[in-house]
Amino acid sequence: MNHTMKNILRSTALILGVLLTLPFLGQAQAKKTPSSVATPKSTTSNTTGHSIQITLKPYQNTKIYLGTNYGNSRVLADSTLLNEKSEGVFESKNKLTPGIYFVVSPKYAILFDFLVDDAQHFKIIADTLHLTDVAITGSKENDVFKEYSKSMNTIGGQLNELENKFKAATTKADSTSITDQYNVKKKELVEKRQGIIKNQPKSMTAFFLNVMQRPDAPAIPVVNGKADSLYPFYYMKNHFWDEVVFNDDRLVRTPFFEQKLDEYFKNYVSREPDSIIEEVQYMLTVAKTGKEIFPFLLFKFTNKYISPEFMGQDKVFLHIYQNFFAKGDTVLLNEASRRSITDRAYSMMANQLGLAAPALVLNDVQDKKISLYDMKAPYTFIAFWDPTCSHCKVEIPRLDSFYKAIWKNYQINVLSVNINYKELPAWKTFIKEHHLEGWTNAYQTEADLNKEIKEGRPTTIRQLYDVFKTPTFYLLDSAKRIIAKNLSIEQFNDFIVNTAKKVNK
Repeated sequence: MNHTMKNILRSTALILGVLLTLPFLGQAQAKKTPSSVATPKSTTSNTTGHSIQITLKPYQNTKIYLGTNYGNSRVLADSTLLNEKSEGVFESKNKLTPGIYFVVSPKYAILFDFLVDDAQHFKIIADTLHLTDVAITGSKENDVFKEYSKSMNTIGGQLNELENKFKAATTKADSTSITDQYNVKKKELVEKRQGIIKNQPKSMTAFFLNVMQRPDAPAIPVVNGKADSLYPFYYMKNHFWDEVVFNDDRLVRTPFFEQKLDEYFKNYVSREPDSIIEEVQYMLTVAKTGKEIFPFLLFKFTNKYISPEFMGQDKVFLHIYQNFFAKGDTVLLNEASRRSITDRAYSMMANQLGLAAPALVLNDVQDKKISLYDMKAPYTFIAFWDPTCSHCKVEIPRLDSFYKAIWKNYQINVLSVNINYKELPAWKTFIKEHHLEGWTNAYQTEADLNKEIKEGRPTTIRQLYDVFKTPTFYLLDSAKRIIAKNLSIEQFNDFIVNTAKKVNK
């Protein structure tokens, strides 16, 4: 049931950056620094925390920043005030998470990248007029990184030059010649990368190159005279994460890990919830021992599947809640986020695809009691709405148009539920003015709602059916099992028509 959903519950979507106190680059000020001018200290003054001396000309008596990545986001990790000699120190008693970092100008422009490993006491000398000549002393990792970057910049420039020549080529012979030269240079680039991985396998540069790599798709093999067209796909999937271990915190401090993660789930993981759950469970289990990578992945997957792109994938969020948050990982959350996550999980538990719909006993327009399970029909469409909701006033008549033109022919019973008992006159007027005939129009009385609350029932209609936006729609089969939810009316129509065709076949 891979039907695209609209993004729902945006107002209640969690912003789970609760572990970071680092401001987003260009959106907030860096942490406070003393007003006095910084005096550079010896890189051997202590062995704990980080102490990165920097000379950055021509800046004087101004603040610069140390930035890094948090997945696809860029954040500030430290700041320093340069003195009249353009000298300063990024320093703290706490160590930085190893990874790729960059120096940021007073106007929040990224100037150059460098690596931070476990040895976080080194010196940087740079001039903004000659940023290709940045000198870093006391860091072997940056020696490797600089050598690699220099060769990549050279080859990259040559490739760009060949691309421009190709665009300007006027004959086929010239194009062919340039293409051959381009392929030679591209091969050289690949060989340089592989050389670092082979000759400096334990370096951070090799680590990051391994993270960036994608496997090359093999040729389609022929088995017993038949081509196995799926083999390249499964080969790519099975080797996509070679040399990557998901508990390494350095993954968070790169600009390409999260992109690769998104690519993997988009291209190599089925949209079916159970397939996603298998991948998510594996990654989170391995990442559990990581200080930063575990909460990063936990919150990424939570945010993605608490309001998923495709119908039914909220099952992934429930799995995450039951197997991680409910087992103690809520300590990673502040109180507001903990409450929001728990409330959302309990609101989804009773209305998953394939489950029997929660019982509904309501009053109709004449205040006679009706029950959902007494309604016999091949399909039941439930619409929860509010007569004061402007969006409902547009969508409910559209729903009626689909019902009268198409759905009625498929013997679909529409149960229209007013969730606002305070607006009964407006509700009845709307039904009459828009000729909502052939439906079952109903509502829950204030007395019934208060009775549920008084009896201490853990759930109400809103929670049982996750009605936190209006309108909210569900489609049930003849046994009142939920077979579709949270689609647009057009998507419901496609689902109904396609389902009916399958049944007829």
